Amino acid sequence: MRRPLALFLAVSALPLLANTVPAQPEIAARSKPVLQLGALRFKDLNANGQLDPYEDWRLPAKARATDLVQRMTLAEKAGMMLIATNNPDCGGGISDHGRDLIDTQKMTRFILRAKVVGEAPDCSVKLTGFALRGGYPQTPLQMAGFTNAVQERLEGGRLGIPALFKDNARNHVETNPMFGIAAGAGAFTEFPKEAGLAAAVLGAGAPVDTRGTIPARLRGDMGLIRDFTGVMGREWRAIGLRGMYGYMADLGTEPRWARFHETFTEDADLMSGIIGTLVGGLQGPVRADGTSLSPASSVALTIKHFPGGGPQEMGWDPHYTFGKNQLYTHPGGKYGFGYHLKPFRTAIAGGVSSIMPYYGVPIGVTYQGVKYEENGMAFSRQIVTDLLRGKLGFKGNVNSDSGVIEQRGWGLESYRINPETGRPYDPADRTAIAIRSGTDVLSEFARNQTIIDLVGSGRLGEREHIDPAVVRLLTEQFQLGLFENPYVDAAAAPAAIGRAEDRELGLAAQRRSIVLLQNRNGLLPLKPGARVYVMGFDPAAARNAGLQVVDGNAATRTPVPAGTDAVLIKVQVSNAGARAYSSRGAELGGRVVGPEFPLIDPRTGQRQATWGAQDPCVYEADKPQQAETADGCLDSGLIFGGAFPWEANMLALSDMAMAQSWTMTPSLSEIQAAMREIGDPGRVVISIYFRNPYILDEASQVRKAGALIATFGVSDRAQFDVLTGAARPQGRLPFALPANRAAVLKQHPDAPGYAEVRGGVLYPYGFGLGYPGAAQGR
Repeated sequence: MRRPLALFLAVSALPLLANTVPAQPEIAARSKPVLQLGALRFKDLNANGQLDPYEDWRLPAKARATDLVQRMTLAEKAGMMLIATNNPDCGGGISDHGRDLIDTQKMTRFILRAKVVGEAPDCSVKLTGFALRGGYPQTPLQMAGFTNAVQERLEGGRLGIPALFKDNARNHVETNPMFGIAAGAGAFTEFPKEAGLAAAVLGAGAPVDTRGTIPARLRGDMGLIRDFTGVMGREWRAIGLRGMYGYMADLGTEPRWARFHETFTEDADLMSGIIGTLVGGLQGPVRADGTSLSPASSVALTIKHFPGGGPQEMGWDPHYTFGKNQLYTHPGGKYGFGYHLKPFRTAIAGGVSSIMPYYGVPIGVTYQGVKYEENGMAFSRQIVTDLLRGKLGFKGNVNSDSGVIEQRGWGLESYRINPETGRPYDPADRTAIAIRSGTDVLSEFARNQTIIDLVGSGRLGEREHIDPAVVRLLTEQFQLGLFENPYVDAAAAPAAIGRAEDRELGLAAQRRSIVLLQNRNGLLPLKPGARVYVMGFDPAAARNAGLQVVDGNAATRTPVPAGTDAVLIKVQVSNAGARAYSSRGAELGGRVVGPEFPLIDPRTGQRQATWGAQDPCVYEADKPQQAETADGCLDSGLIFGGAFPWEANMLALSDMAMAQSWTMTPSLSEIQAAMREIGDPGRVVISIYFRNPYILDEASQVRKAGALIATFGVSDRAQFDVLTGAARPQGRLPFALPANRAAVLKQHPDAPGYAEVRGGVLYPYGFGLGYPGAAQGR
């Protein structure tokens, strides 16, 4: 049957190719022969001595994928539908785990989480447990050598199917790296975090004055995003990283959401502009067939988290058992479910290659006459097939979020009964339901036998469910040109990463992202040679900016000396204290949250013996005594960020000072002491990194400072350039800052800006001050 089909595909495509034959691509083969047909070269991926349709780069990608899928075994197809972490050993070699994923599980998609650094790591230090999942740091040369080694091993396989590596964001100033969220830049060029890019975009698109006037229509200038994609694309491609789990198109409408720091903005129109520019810059222009990937594309994006993960109940993260619910409650048609779909519509129109549904469960959602079932998004045919593919017209592949099969299958937990089998849901049930719903690839799941068995039992159809998914996944790899040349020039990788001109672009973007919120009596810019007292800031960066510096960072803090011109305080907030949390109760042999914590369920107001008792910490109900998994209990240590669930409301700085799971550095008491010591709070500059829209409440006293600055992931050097006037503040707030706790508690989680709460806005979306006088500096 294969030869007639192959002949049909080749012959039927010839008329289409008559006037559109692509140019000869570069062919790179390390273990398979190369076929020479006249002046043209082709990679003989199955080494059978003849040109098969899937090896013919003149054919459309989908035609090649359709031919190849019929040559694959069921095990190879099942492996194609899995993606999991495959990090190099220390020094860049393939690990035993990586070889198993390739050889046994037949996988060709991998998450590459290891950090790229400038110097080779010490391989005598062995990583164990959870740290091993983050991987050993690698130099650019080692990382490029690793991806080449994986590609070579796969090329030597039966059909020569190449790998596609993906990862989360890398090119940002990240002060709090977290596994599965953001690894930190390492040797890569650092731009501001996502909200900082949005702040810079808004600032470049509107004049900045000393009153913070907001134009009626704040459009923004996407040139900075285009510059960013150029740098990011070059650096990722240099090490063979051709796919991304990002960017997030989620709108920042729920200020308590633990992943707010990964969002760009609360505004759907601005988000749509940014997402469209990212897709265009990293994938390329959209073509007549609605796709935009090509061999020239640097990175294939997986835009997430469909249909918009911003409105999480209480801001809780659905990585955890207590954070499952996703709420769209705004009355009327202005906001709500449709508002959050806007950026995804833009991504689809731009030909985005992949979309990731979220873990969250939509609660009570009816949209355009459809009432959505209350299961995690990857398990919902209504969400993935009917809405995403049907109504919105998405043609790419759907990649689940990590762990939905074994750990976070919300709505299909093992204490619920599957009506199809009459037994508790298990990983096989979740796999079958996800694939039947239209999910193509299962993240952080690496057992192809589960899919093979489901086909064998008749619960999945190979032609009906498996083949269409594999065609979509193969099409992406054909479009990227990986079948012709999956390799990179490893020796050139070090010079391609962190180039001086790229670092200057990143630094300029950091400067442009800084938002001046308050500047009483023209305190800023500081005068040349000013005598300053620094807390939180690096004193060396202050000295390099030409300031006379007293360091107030010591554990035993030196008081502010007389004659100080200004106190400069950089504030960072973290949830490091939340690592003490676990919902694993004593009855399961686990830890118990200490009695000093108020164990109150915010939804009911009732005290619980163990907060989070609505779910067992151990996911599988029939194995209550099993050892903790690699992630630990899902809620143990809150490794993906966020506060204790009962402290999620504590966004006010004065509340954080009393909380167990919020940490301010410097502490609020130290900030207030320095303000008293200088005698005049009008000579104090407070810079705050807003990973969430924190509340600058009256009780905290920070609003008495002479100058307030909002940042979103920037270096101290960039800040001192603005503080000294070497660069002028240009950024504008990409989200509003609430005036009080009531604004946070009363606003709808799917609506931006606190506009419905009287007096609820301290600084509105788009606010930003400039320095008096003529524009100076960069």
